[in-house]
Amino acid sequence: MTKYVFVTGGVCSGLGKGITASSIALLLKAKGYKIFMQKFDPYMNVDPGTMSPIQHGEVFVTADGCETDLDLGHYERFIDEELNYTSNITNGKIYSSVIEKERRGDYLGATIQIVPHISNEIKNKIYEAGTTSKADIVITEIGGTVGDIESAVMMESLRQFKMEQGDNNTLFVHTTLIPYLYGSNELKTKPTQNSIIDLRRLGIQPDIIVTRSNINIGDHIKDKISLFGSIPKENIIEAVDVTNIYQIPINFHKQNIEDIILNKFNLENNKSNLKYWEDLINTVNNLKKEVEISLVGKYVELHDAYLSVMEALKHAGYKYKYKVKINWVDSESLEKEGTDLKKIFKNSKGILVPGGFGYRGIEGKIKACKYARENNIPYLGICLGMQIAVIEFARNVCGIEDASSTEFCDNCNNPIIDLMADQKTIVNMGGTLRLGNYECTISNNTLASKLYNKEKILERHRHRYEFNNKFKQLLEEKGMIFSGINEPSNLAEIIELPSHPFFIASQFHPEFKSRPTRPHPLFDGFIKASIEKK
Repeated sequence: MTKYVFVTGGVCSGLGKGITASSIALLLKAKGYKIFMQKFDPYMNVDPGTMSPIQHGEVFVTADGCETDLDLGHYERFIDEELNYTSNITNGKIYSSVIEKERRGDYLGATIQIVPHISNEIKNKIYEAGTTSKADIVITEIGGTVGDIESAVMMESLRQFKMEQGDNNTLFVHTTLIPYLYGSNELKTKPTQNSIIDLRRLGIQPDIIVTRSNINIGDHIKDKISLFGSIPKENIIEAVDVTNIYQIPINFHKQNIEDIILNKFNLENNKSNLKYWEDLINTVNNLKKEVEISLVGKYVELHDAYLSVMEALKHAGYKYKYKVKINWVDSESLEKEGTDLKKIFKNSKGILVPGGFGYRGIEGKIKACKYARENNIPYLGICLGMQIAVIEFARNVCGIEDASSTEFCDNCNNPIIDLMADQKTIVNMGGTLRLGNYECTISNNTLASKLYNKEKILERHRHRYEFNNKFKQLLEEKGMIFSGINEPSNLAEIIELPSHPFFIASQFHPEFKSRPTRPHPLFDGFIKASIEKK
């Protein structure tokens, strides 16, 4: 029988529920159990695909083409398992499903209510994850904070779920804040006590409390939480602030969190296999050398908008024992007259242009790409970064001065980037991009073939516009190589410049498949070239 772990949050958001859930999953997988993960978000959007990165951070894309919360990126990086459509559930998705069933007449004339219809739909999504994944343990993170209006029905559904599955098959982990008051120089447990009370009012008694604080809380604080929260003292796990998030599973392991969970579930407590993770932490904690990479984007005020890109850069750095320092460059700032690109990129050994949407900051990205090309600085373009690269090349090498994209200019004379025919009739924005895994065939004797050492690859996509093949021959004549092609649709997937030390760009998002112990080939090659440039 599948067991279920639910991770909730109290006091405030941003306490690291996603990292907590990911760490528990990693530790249970290290015990030999098959793990699957879910994120329940209480907002009314069907998915985060139409949400601004400034508000919500990046949109992570699963292999089967679901646009999801960025926490799924943490999940995949920690447990090294591909997640799917059952992994990200929102209130919007739940309500849409129920309303669609009502319109079809599935409820046979019943009055549709929050309970039982909405709560049943939520429970069904949990059961579906367990059934389709065939996991031993499903870990579900509940977004938001206990007490939020938006998540009330989700918490009610969990109460019902526990009643259906029984106490030995469900476990609740509650993350809370232990603030330190500098005026009185003491840690305060009252926010945690109140959060536990809020959870109890909803019919849920937490089994484990994970306390977030910037210092160790000590036995006295644990005794107090244990007394007022009816939690065994050994079930209070400290999550002290760390500079390296990959340290957190080991910190939890030292406090036996996975043993507590397995004992509750009456599952065999196998020996943990964590050496590979401990080796990773040892590497990360002992990085002595540094290489700077400029990330040129339009959402740089919120680094979470590029979370997977950041992590993928770090992963490649770990392989070569280098700390990757990111120089955050606002692409709009490069458009100002008199901007000194040489000064901005002075210490950077590589330039990366990531994905994005819309015209804002585009000319600045084109300037950055041109600077990298003309000054032999390693360049990696991702999604929009590839489109930028071909537009810049068309303008400044092929002489097509007005080369552009129909995303930026509806009636441009030379649309190097354009909509596919099947995208031109789409009305709804949400869920209609080219999403998820698509196959790419790599040409022999290219940089891409050297990096991948494969002929066929599968990579994840999230875009609507494509390279316009009408211009392919001209760009090839001027020296650009289209080294990766999606053959069924004849779409450009990878471009490169063999005359450059390292210049490559992909229409897909390689960052989604990077892992801390296994960097993605494109990031691997990019960081290696940047170190050599250094």
